Amino acid sequence: MIEAGPKEACGVYGVWTHAQEKVDVARLAFFALYALQHRGQESAGIATSDGRTARQHKGMGLVAQVFNEANLRPLTGHLAIGHNRYSTTGNSVAANAQPHLIETIHGPLAVSHNGNLTNTDALRRALLQRGVGLISTTDSEVITQMLAAPPPGGEPNGPEWGKRIQAFMAAAEGAYSLVILTHDAIYAVRDPRGLRPLCIGELVSRSGRKVGWTVASESCALATVGARFLREVAPGEIIRLDRNGVQASQGAPVAARRGMCIFEYVYFARPDSVLEGQTVHEVRQRLGARLAEEAPVDADVVIGVPDSATPAAIGYTLASGIPYSEGLIKNRYIGRTFIEPTERLRQSSVSLKYNPLRANLEGKRVVLVDDSIVRGNTAGPLVQLLREGGAREVHVRVSSPPVRHPCFMGIDMATHEELIAFRMRVPAIQHHIGADSLAYISHAGMVAAVGPQAPTGQASTPHCAACFDGDYPLDVTAQLKVRSRRKCAFDD
Repeated sequence: MIEAGPKEACGVYGVWTHAQEKVDVARLAFFALYALQHRGQESAGIATSDGRTARQHKGMGLVAQVFNEANLRPLTGHLAIGHNRYSTTGNSVAANAQPHLIETIHGPLAVSHNGNLTNTDALRRALLQRGVGLISTTDSEVITQMLAAPPPGGEPNGPEWGKRIQAFMAAAEGAYSLVILTHDAIYAVRDPRGLRPLCIGELVSRSGRKVGWTVASESCALATVGARFLREVAPGEIIRLDRNGVQASQGAPVAARRGMCIFEYVYFARPDSVLEGQTVHEVRQRLGARLAEEAPVDADVVIGVPDSATPAAIGYTLASGIPYSEGLIKNRYIGRTFIEPTERLRQSSVSLKYNPLRANLEGKRVVLVDDSIVRGNTAGPLVQLLREGGAREVHVRVSSPPVRHPCFMGIDMATHEELIAFRMRVPAIQHHIGADSLAYISHAGMVAAVGPQAPTGQASTPHCAACFDGDYPLDVTAQLKVRSRRKCAFDD
């Protein structure tokens, strides 16, 4: 991504193992969160349980900054959940770090949440009216407290977590992929629209013995901890992991209008992850190839913005025949530019994050492929950096359509005004960033490239693309009303 890109809602992980196997579940969670670091770089946390006592450590910063041998060692037990966070609701403070862990009459309850509820205010008010105290400003704590309450009708035979989760699902609106820890099980829950990803894996010993099961936001985390990918959690599904294995039930009917966030394919998910049966890297190559067909340019070399746009750049070069080369060298030890707190710092960090490779740019007409331009804060400085590296022309090609609408389902694109494509038409954006030309893939082209590629005669799985077309899969009228909305550059 050229710029200070949007923040994802989070990465979640959970693991249940047979106690006699003595698996170090905290260490598994650590490495899984490390694999999911791209989904959240603000805070990280792990909660574990031995069936009686829960232990937790969380803090602000990257996974490797929050955890070390000393604070991992006390996290004992045979089941664990973990979380990486970006703040989409709630401030960036330690109190909002996850998992949220509380003690109930039935033992520990911990929750990790990826997504964003759209009716949090009403749910929060109902809890406060009931006398429940809240210590954070996140919808994730609201979810935890809702799950701590018995379902309507009570529980004469002990806690019925499945019914509690169903009661929550009946009341909640919006996006949520949850991983829940109780005293004896791990639950994985996905909202009825399937807006955020979640998948299941199996842990097997070297001798082939099943030692446990695991869930994660993306399959790349399963591979990192040596788990075998089983399948994705279906929309509206509740998965229970315990001594009996994987048990599935439908917690809420699949929504009439479902669809995972298409931005997972465009930018968020790791290229080696599998979503809806297809590798993200392959999808991004298809996006780049379609972009080359729709927006050709006479140029000498194609380069991508490392690393998220590299697959799209490869797809562009394969379809166009223009040679691919590296033109920007990324400093791997500089954090993503969007973690900087001010626009000025974000702009100045471009030269810290990238260096132009003059040998591949000198005198060349360059096609710079990126996956998206959201705010447009640093696209200009990056184009200028290529010119300083010797590029004669810089033609920017974007493998997603213009982002013109805010997201209320777990991405921090909160207002129309912060989106450059809402304020400007494409020629104005081109002038703003200083490119010789600028073109985006069409909305239809993106949808066709993402697929998934359904068998002949069958409809492909729909996706949420509201940030591009403003067609939200659920009612966000209240959210839009509280945002200032000026006239869009595309309104007549």
